[in-house]
Amino acid sequence: MHVLAKELNETLQGTIVGAMLSDVGRRMFFPKGIVAQSAEAGKKATRFNATIGMATSHGQPMYLSDIYHQFTENAFKPSELFSYAPGGGDPNLRVLWKEQMIIKNPSLQGKTFSLPVVTAGLTHGLQMMAQLFVQECDTLVMPNLAWDNYELIFFHQMNASIKTFDLYTPEGGFNVEGMREVLAAIPERKAHILLNFPNNPTGYTPNKVQMQAIADTLISLAEEGMQLMVLSDDAYYGLFYEEETATESLFSLICDAHPNIFAIKCDAATKEEMAWGFRIGFITYGSKSLNEEHYDALNKKTLGIIRSTVSNSGRPAQSLLLKAIRNTKQHETDKQAAKMEMEKRYHTLKEALKKHEGNDLLKPYPFNSGYFMAFDCKGSAEQLRRHLLDTYQIGSINIADVTLRIAYCSVECDRIGELVDFVYQAAGEAWN
Repeated sequence: MHVLAKELNETLQGTIVGAMLSDVGRRMFFPKGIVAQSAEAGKKATRFNATIGMATSHGQPMYLSDIYHQFTENAFKPSELFSYAPGGGDPNLRVLWKEQMIIKNPSLQGKTFSLPVVTAGLTHGLQMMAQLFVQECDTLVMPNLAWDNYELIFFHQMNASIKTFDLYTPEGGFNVEGMREVLAAIPERKAHILLNFPNNPTGYTPNKVQMQAIADTLISLAEEGMQLMVLSDDAYYGLFYEEETATESLFSLICDAHPNIFAIKCDAATKEEMAWGFRIGFITYGSKSLNEEHYDALNKKTLGIIRSTVSNSGRPAQSLLLKAIRNTKQHETDKQAAKMEMEKRYHTLKEALKKHEGNDLLKPYPFNSGYFMAFDCKGSAEQLRRHLLDTYQIGSINIADVTLRIAYCSVECDRIGELVDFVYQAAGEAWN
């Protein structure tokens, strides 16, 4: 094992992170190679900086004018668009994202957690967490209604054992007891749990009481000696449409709750900033057992994974996002307008569904947030998907042949009722 990896492992020894590291995670480190030496030279090499493989002229990267001139004149320096970004992301963007995180999650005020690391999209962040902390025979717990990419990442790549629990109680709330039962039954007394709110595919977020109950249950298990890595996929964070819905990330409730809980927040500019193609994600760590030295070691292992996969995340998207967030007035105005439109579509969909109450072919799962809603299907969801596509030219998503997901975020408000009618009509045709 490399001496730098050994040093990081020694720093993390005895912490929840040390207990959770995979074999890859234990071997990982950030090399003092080209990137590290270039960063050091960037601070001290005032005469000549002959370190990094980037063509420059007069202190700025060379560029193609056909690209640079697509941007408003003087809006960006060439270095803000064409230069490599640091492995962990633009330092200013990282600090700003942390500040925004605290504003959006007031419970984080005064708590100690890591500086977010920029990833090449949220999926890249999840994949890195799998590499660092999950390996064959580890157990990942998640709801039975979940994004299919989780299985691809954690099972098909890492060969982890996936155990699920029903997302909903019979009354339609979050199944806290089901979650506890599955976690408590794991004989190794160590588990990884992945929760996604607002949920994809259902568009569901627990209410405030239920979210606190989730946190309390995880803390209770930790007090009983169970070691937990709690991964919060907050891809659709902020898109909440009901008063009682929990509006703070689970991360804010557990990031300093117990030494046996290792909390990780995966979020992104993707939906929060309506920057889907920018591929900017963030990873943030928190645990009561960690201090700044631990976070530094953990971030170095994360930087090592970034270095060995994508090297660094794209610079132009980070510069654009940073400038947008700093333009607070227009930035917040635009975001609020988009959220209001999504909320309007949500309420329109709720009303459209009332027309079909009692139809036992399609049962809508409870939803209150995000971009989606989903149906529990009496017949084959794939058969219905194909019928909708071939007969009505309507696209939808089949999940495991039992669930049909509708992305109402991409349907104009005045067409939502029509969409719902066609879905129910098609179900009757496909299954009768």
